[in-house]
Amino acid sequence: MTDEDDHRHPSGFLSEEQAGRMFADMNEVIRAGEEMRRLRSEMIALCAGAGWTQERIARLTGMSQPAVSKQVTRHSPGSPPPLTELALDQHDTPWLEGRLWGLAEAISETLRHDARCTRFVDAVGRGRKRLTPPNVDALRRLVEEDLRLHRTELPGGYRTAYDVISRRLDVPADVTAAGSASVRRTLAHRIQRDRLRDGS
Repeated sequence: MTDEDDHRHPSGFLSEEQAGRMFADMNEVIRAGEEMRRLRSEMIALCAGAGWTQERIARLTGMSQPAVSKQVTRHSPGSPPPLTELALDQHDTPWLEGRLWGLAEAISETLRHDARCTRFVDAVGRGRKRLTPPNVDALRRLVEEDLRLHRTELPGGYRTAYDVISRRLDVPADVTAAGSASVRRTLAHRIQRDRLRDGS
């Protein structure tokens, strides 16, 4: 039976549109899992490059030491150099995107998930959205709206952080930074969250 026959004789099972949406959702989950495994592998290599023992990495990742050893070996030789500079104030685009993601997540949690950006950051956190240039622009608009609508409920440091991030995203710096874009976004996200939590 050809596709044309299928269209002429519907089976009463799923429409092509329904099946297409279902498989697209599955593909997103699979892709997100693959990307997260790759990111974890890169982070393990960076931690090892920074001098952490495989035993320590295994404990933190919940992996066996042989599994960690395999990941470290996979990245050697030619492993990425350790990220010696983890200051919040960095100017490369992936770092700034990670900071924006961290800020949006903090806004969502502060407003008890009543923020405009909540669905977006949930999707990013689950790997269902990527921080592509159009998505970063969309997230910026949502964060701006939350900061405007909830200015009395949000700490002043949130607005200050956003102004710095936004200004630098508008004028991207031509810099080369150590580490892949996904690693840098993840690190910046974590550091930005910790700084906002600490009030600095």
